[in-house]
Amino acid sequence: MNDRKTSTIVTRRQFLTGACLGVAGLWLAPRYLFAQSSNLVTASRDGGAAAKITVQNLRGGVSVLSGSGGNIAVLSGADGKILVDAGLTTSKRRIAEALASINADPVRHLINTHWHFDHTNGNEWLHSAGARIIAHENTRKHLSTVTRVETWNFTFPPSPATALPTEVFKQDLTLHLNGAMLVLKSYEPAHTDSDISVEFTEAEILHTGDTWWNGHFPFIDYSTGGSIPGAIRAAEANIARVTDKTLIIPGHGPVGDKSALIEFRDMLVTIRDKVAALKQQGKSLDEIVVAAPAADYEAKWGGFFINGKTFTSLVYAGV
Repeated sequence: MNDRKTSTIVTRRQFLTGACLGVAGLWLAPRYLFAQSSNLVTASRDGGAAAKITVQNLRGGVSVLSGSGGNIAVLSGADGKILVDAGLTTSKRRIAEALASINADPVRHLINTHWHFDHTNGNEWLHSAGARIIAHENTRKHLSTVTRVETWNFTFPPSPATALPTEVFKQDLTLHLNGAMLVLKSYEPAHTDSDISVEFTEAEILHTGDTWWNGHFPFIDYSTGGSIPGAIRAAEANIARVTDKTLIIPGHGPVGDKSALIEFRDMLVTIRDKVAALKQQGKSLDEIVVAAPAADYEAKWGGFFINGKTFTSLVYAGV
């Protein structure tokens, strides 16, 4: 891939008009918003079959596939394609077509940024295609056992053995593949207790997984170790790792930069502080939701599947 074909960073509007706003986004919705449904995860998987996959070329041979679950990073080369995250199995055909449009290199390595199904659902077919799967040890733990996410009102059965990570680590792992160095680092529990980042060092590109949602209120999975304090710590860690030149791939939303990371961190801190102050005054969740501590951010951050009221309830659970 020629680095001179580097794409510009897509705008939030371009991203929001993509197919990822279809049924496949329903997994984001907290339980009380869809009280009549007990199959949000199933609906999301079903929606993946119709999702349009877009390919954005960055630099250093790194591309991003968007439209099926979390953003997928791709690095091609003599060692085969390296993928960061796997998308939804129901998008297999379109993901395969998007990968083929980059080049004919086979997929040989897959890295999971955390255990959530919209980032790991494609593990099985990618492993069958020849990929070794690398992840944090807690990703394998959650995929290996019955795991319930209360907010989604869904209990995940153990994944098939062929979908499990074949190589796990606890803290950090460095890979030398395709003439590049990839640095994998674990976070303290943040979005979940299994989050890692992937840095393409020579290209100055960082994939943060779901520790960053660019332009969207984030989901926090308290059922598997996530918390608002952890989300803020991860945001701080991401800011400390990048420069003004770094391209940053979020778990969801368009590719961004350090200034966008800082804006995200500031939003988390401001809403956390407002909710904590109201809770310390003895206000109930319903009273705090009515007080609308996220109102100033609603127009920009509430246009996806988590609005300010929902995010307020997630923050309330952790302060």
